[in-house]
Amino acid sequence: MLSRRIARLMLTVAVLLAPGAQAIVRVAVISDLNGSYGSPGYEAAVSRSIARLVELRPDLIISTGDMVAGQRLHPLLSRPVIEAMWQGFHAAVTAPIRSARIPFAVTPGNHDASAYPAFAEEREIYRAQWKSRKSGLRFLDAERYPFDYAFELGDVMFVSLDVTRVGALAPAQHEWLDAALEKYGSDFRYRVVFSHLPVYPFTRGRETEVSADHALERLLQRHGVDVYLSGHHHAFYPGYHAGIRYVSQACLGAGPRALIGTDRRSERAVTWLEFSDEGVSIDALTGKRLEGRIARETLPEAITSRFGTLVRDDLFFAGRSPAPVPSRDHAARFNH
Repeated sequence: MLSRRIARLMLTVAVLLAPGAQAIVRVAVISDLNGSYGSPGYEAAVSRSIARLVELRPDLIISTGDMVAGQRLHPLLSRPVIEAMWQGFHAAVTAPIRSARIPFAVTPGNHDASAYPAFAEEREIYRAQWKSRKSGLRFLDAERYPFDYAFELGDVMFVSLDVTRVGALAPAQHEWLDAALEKYGSDFRYRVVFSHLPVYPFTRGRETEVSADHALERLLQRHGVDVYLSGHHHAFYPGYHAGIRYVSQACLGAGPRALIGTDRRSERAVTWLEFSDEGVSIDALTGKRLEGRIARETLPEAITSRFGTLVRDDLFFAGRSPAPVPSRDHAARFNH
C-alpha cells in the first residue's frame, strides 16, 4: 500500500514539475466501433480517430465496449468468424495503440461478450482475446479481468464494470465493486467507473436498454465516484445526477443516434477527459483530425426518462463551483 502511494506521488510530482504541465491525467474514450454482424472491417472514421489519438498521446485510452460485431442470434456466428473479427479489431485499433505504448483498457459490450446464455462462446473468446493482452495497466484488482477489474493511473482509480444485460447487476457484482472501492477508493483523488450499458438512458430507441440500477447509484455515491462512463447509446452527453457525472459516448462505428427529446443524430466523436487540480474537464472531439468539439449548448439542458433526470453538467456546476474547463495547453493541442 505504501509503495503504491509513493509511486503515485512521484508520478504526480513529475507531471506537475514538467514545463507548462497542468493536467495530471489525460484520457480518451472510444466506443461502439463495430459495423454489421460478423464484419471484420471498420469504417474510415475508426482508423482516422485511432491515428489521431496516437498523435495526441493521451495517458490512457478506454473502450466502453462493442469493439466487434457479435451477438447475432439467427444463426449464431461461428468461432472462425468471431476470431476473424477480433483479428480485424486488433489490427485496426489495438496494435497502433500498443505500438504507441499507450495503456488500453476495455470493458465488454453486448456485441463483444453478451452475458446472455446464447452467447457464451462469444464471451469465452472475448476473455481469451484480452487475457493475452493484459499488460500496460497498473492493476489494483485483476482477478476478474477483462470483465470486472480495477487499476490506477496517477491520482485516478478506474474500474471496469461488466454490464452487457438490461437490468440491475447481480448482488455478487455489487459486493465486488463495493469491496474494491472500499479498499482502494480513498487512496485516490478521483474515481471513475466505466461499463457498456448505462444506468440512465440517453438516446431515442434505447430508452429501456439500461441497468436502471439505483442500488448501484447509491453505492457509487457512497464511495464518491466522480464519473461514470458508458457506451451503447451512440451519442455524447455529459449528464449529472446524485453527485455523479454520467457520460454517454458517441459511437465511432455504425449507427449514431439522437438524444432523447431531439431529432438530430449525434456526431461520431471521441470523449476526452482531463483530471487536474482544477477538477475534471470533459469534451467530445469530432472531425477527421478530432479538431472540433461538440458544444454543450447544442445538447439538451436535461434528459428525462421514467428512470430519472440527468442535468447537463455545465448547467449543474454553473453557480455552484468553478466549472471544470479544459486547460490552455489542452486547447492548443487541438489547434495544430
